[in-house]
Amino acid sequence: MGRIHNSTLTEFVLVGLSAHPKLQTVFFVLVLWMYLVILLGNGVLISVIICDCHLHTPMYFFLCNLSFLDICYTSSSVPLILDSFLTVKKKVSFPGCMVQMFLSFAMGATECVLLGMMALDRYVAICNPLRYSVIMTKGVYMSMAAGSWAIGLVDSLVQTSLMMQLPFCTNNVIHHFVCEILALLKLACADISTNVISMAGSNLIVLVIPILIIAVSYIFIVTTILRIPSTEGKRKAFSTCSAHVTVVIIFYGTIFFMYAKPKSKTSIGAEKQDIIDVFISLFYGVVTPMLNPLIYSLRNRDVKAALKVMLGSKNFSEET
Repeated sequence: MGRIHNSTLTEFVLVGLSAHPKLQTVFFVLVLWMYLVILLGNGVLISVIICDCHLHTPMYFFLCNLSFLDICYTSSSVPLILDSFLTVKKKVSFPGCMVQMFLSFAMGATECVLLGMMALDRYVAICNPLRYSVIMTKGVYMSMAAGSWAIGLVDSLVQTSLMMQLPFCTNNVIHHFVCEILALLKLACADISTNVISMAGSNLIVLVIPILIIAVSYIFIVTTILRIPSTEGKRKAFSTCSAHVTVVIIFYGTIFFMYAKPKSKTSIGAEKQDIIDVFISLFYGVVTPMLNPLIYSLRNRDVKAALKVMLGSKNFSEET
């Protein structure tokens, strides 16, 4: 098979579900509907947090960042996914592919780190409530959020730069909806050991370390909650963490299921696996960002109260 270096390669072809045309129409409508829900749900949540002064706390500041991340992440990939449903084989330029991969990877990596920061915030709030306002000052929690964004962007810049140095074979067909980094590595016609080592370091920084932070934080949180004498106190403490725990389980559960499952060695099994990978990636990229605002709004009294106040004020202004 001939070789085309990335300096001369002009485009990739995204096949997505082109082998299943009937599914494409169904998924186009479904993904478009979910994308609109993502924009609306996360947009409303951000607006509520900004407008209600009672929600100007570290926890809701992190939540606002999380919602903005979900909007950015889906906006970097969903338009391309929707376009791929309308064409048999979606062509995307090499620079466009790299830009899309950079943005998606950056948003995903940032969210991993941010979830760890949110766990630290909950640890301080529950395990050191009297010192919470002293420890979690505005400068501290803004630095934590900024650090999450910086780590995600730098990590993505490194991975994208290494990807751009690889030569690619004449087979430029990506069996995916978007320019996903692992799908692109399969097409490289060179030693990818540097990329693999870099990805391992990336996984350590943005996956393993945040998970350890979350796990250790919640060990201390659960221990502290169990020591609370009143049932009502325990319930309130658990309620402040339940939404974050739910989001963490869905987010990391999908990632591990996507990348840690065994690979099939047969051609038929590999084809089925590619389809499964596509569906899992779709769930991770669209369903999870759609669920986040619902989880936080439905399981949080403060957000629901602020939303009612905002909607009530709007209705009152319309009536007058």
